[in-house]
Amino acid sequence: MTGQRSDARRNYARVLAVAVTEVAAHGAQASLEQIARSAGVGSATVRRHFPTRKDLLEAVFQQRVHALCDLARTLCGESDSRASLLTWLRELLTYSLDARGLAGFLTYVPLGDEDAHHSCAATIEDAVAPLLRKAVADQTVRADTTPHDLITLIVGIALATENHTAPAVQAERVLRLTVEGLSPTRT
Repeated sequence: MTGQRSDARRNYARVLAVAVTEVAAHGAQASLEQIARSAGVGSATVRRHFPTRKDLLEAVFQQRVHALCDLARTLCGESDSRASLLTWLRELLTYSLDARGLAGFLTYVPLGDEDAHHSCAATIEDAVAPLLRKAVADQTVRADTTPHDLITLIVGIALATENHTAPAVQAERVLRLTVEGLSPTRT
């Protein structure tokens, strides 16, 4: 975007701002035509900046994904590796519920695919990997757990609870049940 004319940069910013709002309201299937209309540009302008829906969604979610990466780096310095990992997973779950469409978008890109290595999904997997390695090394998480497992878990919980009356409450309950297991607490 550096070499673009100022009007192209403005259009890009306007389309992206409208897309953030539309995706929040309608999820990953937000209408590209509605985004163009609301941004005051033609569909061709949207497609020039974002050739595919995936490109647009990557841009919409990029800022928050970077914040999740920063949080993961910070949490890696904490002494309780399990608590750090769970804090990060809860933050991902919260954002997945708040940013309607992120969880669905993460299911579009099969995690681990070679051509997906620059996607938000790959970035998120890369962010959680050091937290997971530390928790595995501390023997607070099963050794056979993978970043893919964790992201799949969060995506599944987000998708299953996003339409509940209180999605955050239900999502936290399901995550807690998953982490603690179904066995009753032993005293």
